[in-house]
This record gives sequence, C-alpha cells and structure tokens, in this order.
Amino acid sequence: MSGNVPRPLAQTISALSTAALASAVGQAVARALDRGALAFLAMVAALAVLVVVLSLAVPADSQFYLSSYFVSLWGKYLCFALLALSIDLIWGFCGILSLGHGAFFALGGYAMGMYLMRQIGTRGVYAHPILPDFMVFLNWPELPVYWYGFADFRYAAFMVLFVPGLLAFVFGWFAFRSRVTGVYLSIITQALTFALMLGFFRNNFGFGGNNGLTDFKDILGFNVQAPGTRAALFAASAVALMIGFIICRVVVSSKFGKVLVAIRDAEARTRFLGYRVEAYKTLVFTLSACMAGVAGALYVPQVGIINPSEFSPANSIEAVIWVAVGGRGTLTGAVIGAVLVNYAKTQFTSGILAPYWLFVLGGLFVAVTLLLPRGIVGTLQHWSQEWRQRGRNTPESERVREAAVRAAE
Repeated sequence: MSGNVPRPLAQTISALSTAALASAVGQAVARALDRGALAFLAMVAALAVLVVVLSLAVPADSQFYLSSYFVSLWGKYLCFALLALSIDLIWGFCGILSLGHGAFFALGGYAMGMYLMRQIGTRGVYAHPILPDFMVFLNWPELPVYWYGFADFRYAAFMVLFVPGLLAFVFGWFAFRSRVTGVYLSIITQALTFALMLGFFRNNFGFGGNNGLTDFKDILGFNVQAPGTRAALFAASAVALMIGFIICRVVVSSKFGKVLVAIRDAEARTRFLGYRVEAYKTLVFTLSACMAGVAGALYVPQVGIINPSEFSPANSIEAVIWVAVGGRGTLTGAVIGAVLVNYAKTQFTSGILAPYWLFVLGGLFVAVTLLLPRGIVGTLQHWSQEWRQRGRNTPESERVREAAVRAAE
C-alpha cells in the first residue's frame, strides 16, 4: 500500500522530529555541563563582552580603553585555546598524541585566507579583478580550479571544515585500521604536516609560496582593520571556543566518551570486547581536526597573514606543550595552558629575552613533566579530590579511634 503523505501531516512529523532532536541535544548538553563547566563558559562569555565594551564603548584616552592590537592579540590566544582543546580531546581522552595538528589549523587558515584574497579584487597592487597579486606576479594565466567558489563566504566556511576533516578522516582510516599507535603515530602525524609545509612553500602550488596570503581588505564587507571588525572577530573566537568546549564536554560525558577513555587506558581489551576501536578513533580524530580548522580560520583575519610556516612541526609540538602545561584530559586545562604559555611567549619575545624563549619553553615542559605530571588544572583537581576524600574519612577515622580506646579500657 502506497500513497503520498499529506503535506500537513508531513509538516507535523517534521516538526515533531525537530523538536525531539532538539530535546535530545538539550538533555545531552545539560548532562555534560556541571558547575565547573558552566563557570568556565560564563567566564569566557564575560571576557568577550568586557573586551568588546572596553574596545568600542570606552573613549580612546581612558585608562580602561583596549586598543585594536590588544583585542587581536587576545583573539589570537582564544584561537590557540581552541586548537589546544582539539588536541586535548584526542590526547587526553583517547590517547592519540598528534604532533601534526598544526596542519589542520593551517588548512583552515588557508581556506579563510583564500576567501579574503578573493575579496581584494581591483584594490590589489596589480588591480586584477580576479587573480590575487601573487598570481599576477608569477604570470598565472587564470585562476586555478581549486580557487573557484572562494569568493562566497559560505563556500569558504564549508571548506574550513571539509578540508581538514577529509584529510583527518583519510589519514585516520589508514593509520588506525593499520593499528599504528604510540610514538609511531606521532611520528607519522609530524611527517604529514612537514610534507604539507614543503608543498605549500612551492610557488606552483598556487597558495602564495613562502610569502603565503596577506594584505587582506574585507571580511563579509567589513574592513578587516576596523576596530568594530576586530571586536567582532574576538567575540566570534570566544563563541567558537565556547561551542568547541560544549562539544568536547558532550563527547567525553557520553557513552562514546567512556569508550574513548577505555581505548586510551586499554586499547587491546576494548577491541577484544567487540568495539571497533579504529572507527571510534577515526571519528574523534576527524572531529578534532575540524575544530582545529575553525581555530585556524578565525586566526587568519586577526593576524592578517597565513603562510607555510604555520605547518611547521614545531608549532604542533608547541601546541602539545600547551595541553601538557594546563593539564591533559581536563579540557579547561588545555585552554588555560594555551593562554598562559602564549602570553608568556609574547612577553619574552618582545624584549631582550627573545633569544632565550625556546629554552624557557623547553624548561617549562621538563618542569611540568617532572613536578606537575597532571598539569596545572589536573594537579589542582587531584589535590581537591584528596582534600574531599580526607574530609569524608575523618569522621570514620575518629569513630574507629574511639572504638579502639574503649576496647583498650
């Protein structure tokens, strides 16, 4: 028996399905967000509102005024925090130590940079209506096929997620099905980002060579250098960080997240129990890569350039250090570690101590590994749990002691 479903009935079914899906998502988010997570989200939201207000609503001669440089700098920190969050998701909860996550960050940045370059048009040095300046300089006859569509922001936003996600899915499909784990997987991810760096350095790749993409003018029709645009990009970075944090909390608090932890702690046992370990690892690795791509896309308009140096393996290793310093497997620790380390980097590299920054970074990593193996947030959480456990055990210990005294009497 067949027939067409009446339109009112179809609309009712669609509305009920949407409502059920929204209710399920809402319940999952509510279960995932405890008081600590809500406090973290409130802090990020308050920071976003405060920075926007102090940069736009406060007079420039006020001591509370925040310059565009400050806004862009801290917007960059938030992008790095989102990158660290993506690494913590796979390393802290699934045991996948990626030393090439900078590749996904850079790919998302290049996707956004290509959109920004297409917005320049005749305002470029060579005033070509279609070709970017570097293509005119290198005598490219026409725009490459893979640049088509980047004049549309929606297409660029899709590619920010699609390209890193596709690369991560293909890489994970082969690597995890081959059961490559541990240091061998870390080395392969490092080789991946190094190979991409070498490729993007070539002029015939069509991505600007060693100079990369720069001299951006507009984003969505707004001057990228304007204070309002800077503040909006900062707010967008804060919102992206909050959404990324919520996604991570939902993932790790779900049954899926429990399987990820099981894979981290005992992958062979998890596989023997019947779980398709490679599918879980591929999915979370792809999700992490998409988050890194979003971070890179928000990073580029705030710093004004994207070049192959962002693929450098050293950048990926440094991002891992952020997570280790803040606390692996804590999520909030990854964010705090990224902000603290990059703030310290800004301070050290702007004065006479600039040549010694790498020594400081290496020493920090060694010190955290030896003295705070759980990281800053992880150590604080451990101390808090011990204090609570000691508080619970104290009355019981006193009762046992009193009973022993009575028995002795």
